[in-house]
Order: sequence, then structure tokens, then C-alpha cells
Amino acid sequence: MGRKAGGLYINPKRLGQLHKPCMKEMTMFLNCMATCNSDINACAQQKELLNACIDSQSKKKRNSWGSINYQLQRLSRGRK
Repeated sequence: MGRKAGGLYINPKRLGQLHKPCMKEMTMFLNCMATCNSDINACAQQKELLNACIDSQSKKKRNSWGSINYQLQRLSRGRK
């Protein structure tokens, strides 16, 4: 069980920290909610900005080639 010793491996959780879309909008919305005692009507503008950002991210087409660990395994097979 587990990985072979000496194999290539990158932790995908650490790699995922590089790009965080909509973080600024999310922070603005949460700060507004905290200052307005969770009043959604007072934070309508921040909510719309966050929704627009999320919608734009979900519409982007991603050309996924699989996980980085799959690619590393594929490359290491060709090396042997």
C-alpha cells in the first residue's frame, strides 16, 4: 500500500494554494457581513461582485490533462 520509495510526488493541496480566484471579492463580502451584523441587504453590492466573479470563473473552459501526479508518473515511466 502507499507510494513506492523514490518516486516523484507533489502534494496537490500545496499546489492548489497558488491560484485563488475571487479571494478579494470574498474577503470584501465577509468583511461587510461582519460589520453589518450579517445583514445581506446592506452588503448587496459586494454580493453581486462576488456572484459575478464566481460566474465568470465557472464559465471558463479548462483543458485538463489530469493531475500533476499522473503526469509525473507518465514521465517517469518513459525514463526507465
